[in-house]
Amino acid sequence: MTGGSPVQGIARPLAGTQRGIEESSVPHRPGVSVPYDRTVRLDADFDTAVTAVRKALADQGFGILTEIDVKATLKTKLGHDMEDYLILGACNPPLAHQALEADRSIGLLLPCNVVVRRDGDTTLVQALDPGTMVTLTSLAALEPVAAEATARLDAALDAVG
Repeated sequence: MTGGSPVQGIARPLAGTQRGIEESSVPHRPGVSVPYDRTVRLDADFDTAVTAVRKALADQGFGILTEIDVKATLKTKLGHDMEDYLILGACNPPLAHQALEADRSIGLLLPCNVVVRRDGDTTLVQALDPGTMVTLTSLAALEPVAAEATARLDAALDAVG
C-alpha cells in the first residue's frame, strides 16, 4: 500500500460467489469517495454463510470478540422487522497489537467488523477494508498492518464459498 490509498479488491472470482470480491457495494455520500468495504455475494442461505464465515475467519487467525444480531436487537428494542443481519467483531491479536503500537487511538476502528446479511435471494459477506485505517490516519506505520489484515480477510472471503 502506498500513499494512504485503500487496498483494492482482487479481480478473480471466488467459489460460491456471483462476482468475487466487489469493489464496494456501500452507497457513498456526495463528496465521500473512499470505499471502505470488501464484499462477496453468496448463493448460500444465511446460516450456512455464517458458519462458513466463522470457520474462514478462524482459519486466518481471527477470533470473534463481539457478535451483534441486528435483526433480533431491532425486533426486541423497536418492534422492527428486517432481513437477517449479523455483525461479527473479528480480531487477529498480533495485528491488533501492531496497530495499537502504531496508534493507540486506532482502537476506535477495532475490531475488524464483518457483516453477514441477506440481500434478496443472496447473502452478502462484508468486511471493513483495513486500508481504511491508513486512509483515515495517514500513518505509514499502519500500512504493513493493513496490508496483512487485508490479505487475511481476502483469504477468508475467498474461502466462504
